[in-house]
Amino acid sequence: MLSNVLSNAVVFAQAHPLEVSDYFSRHVGHHILEFADRVCSRTQASRLNYRDFAGLGLSSISYGDKVNVRCPEPREIYHFQFVARGECLWRFPDKNIRLLPGQALMVNPCDQVSLTYSADCEKVIVTVPPALINEICLDQAGSLPREGVKFSSDVIDLSESACFLRLLDVLLAEANGSELGLEHVQRPYREILIRKLLHQFSSNIASEHDLHANDPSFCHLLAYIETNIRADLSVEELAQVGNVSTRTVYNLFAKYFSVTPKLFIKQAKLKSLREDLAGGKAIRNVTEVALDYGFTHLGRFSSDYRKMFGELPSETLQRRR
Repeated sequence: MLSNVLSNAVVFAQAHPLEVSDYFSRHVGHHILEFADRVCSRTQASRLNYRDFAGLGLSSISYGDKVNVRCPEPREIYHFQFVARGECLWRFPDKNIRLLPGQALMVNPCDQVSLTYSADCEKVIVTVPPALINEICLDQAGSLPREGVKFSSDVIDLSESACFLRLLDVLLAEANGSELGLEHVQRPYREILIRKLLHQFSSNIASEHDLHANDPSFCHLLAYIETNIRADLSVEELAQVGNVSTRTVYNLFAKYFSVTPKLFIKQAKLKSLREDLAGGKAIRNVTEVALDYGFTHLGRFSSDYRKMFGELPSETLQRRR
């Protein structure tokens, strides 16, 4: 279904399933592999192609045997998984999902799952660090849910979504022929894919379109925050601007973003500050711009920034230079 998947990134062409499992567990996601018939496989039919691409992990895997995979602990990364051949049975705590060729789903870092590969199953897996999801989510929605971005476990049939399938094919082809160290060329592909994932799969993210459609008055509050992003904004000030009670302000942010107004404002400040660091404005140092946005505890500021964007603010500034 996908052409020539990572053919220049072969890790194992013919190997024992345990060899592939060990490498996959160390580089993609920790798991425990068991053979479905409880007898150690003697086949050397496992294949694995793997490449890092602009912070994403791209892999194509086939065990060549019917195997069970358990994930005993939460992962720290999102998984997009697409079945190219065979089938894969996913077991979530509340339901089972069988993925057939052409189907895909998103797996959250905290999801507790186990799965069974058919002997002929071949999957394409894209791992996405939370910091990259957070960055695009902030750009699209303006805030992050308090519990983090969570995708639903809905199955998407990509054979009915030709645009997404073409995008995935183009990204894999670019990764297959891309030279190392060209992240400035690779980054747009990454951003388009993540935006497509956020659009294609249901999640707990409120969109600005929904806000405009459902609550124009709340959009006025968001516009006020954006206009006065460097100011020391309070809940009381927002209540006065919106001509509502402070309780209503709290309820609105909880309803649309699952965060407090204070956390929303901090996230919005960090997003705007990052745009300044990465943009063309004349900035002498990180301390200057942090203080301009009202971050007086610089150690905590750097920690919050790194948690949200996966790098220190100084690294963002250095990359711009």
